[in-house]
Amino acid sequence: MPSSWTVLISVHAIAASYALIFGAVNLLRRTKGGGLHKAVGRIWVASMYIVVLTSFGIRTIDGGFNWLHALSVLTFCTLTAGLWAVRKGNIRAHRSLMTGSYLGLMGAFVGVLAVPSRRIPQLAIHELPLLGLLILVLLGTAALTILGLAQIREAQRPLSVR
Repeated sequence: MPSSWTVLISVHAIAASYALIFGAVNLLRRTKGGGLHKAVGRIWVASMYIVVLTSFGIRTIDGGFNWLHALSVLTFCTLTAGLWAVRKGNIRAHRSLMTGSYLGLMGAFVGVLAVPSRRIPQLAIHELPLLGLLILVLLGTAALTILGLAQIREAQRPLSVR
């Protein structure tokens, strides 16, 4: 990562990138509730909690908080409520809370991209090949993870079901 990226910001950006990818996979898949949905969902939730928690260490230029931090508090609450809902069997609430959390992530991502002075737009302007490589690595590792999870889930199914 470029020198202006601290470890905290790098972890935050990587977790947010994985959350964008894994969240999209689960939302776009037709089959919900199966083993692969749960495994991908666990990765997404872990990524989201990392994004939320690391966000509180990332401050504005004057050392304060902004609207993204308020979104982090809301997201922490909706993620936790979504997990609680699925454990209680309330799939409708789970779906709504997790979809809302993902849409909030998308909103934050658009907000970050819309400010040219932020790190990701600066990376696109000054180091586009590096940004392209990072995106390929993120997508590649996510794809390998999902394929590996799918193979594990298939191998665990009884032979009579296959």
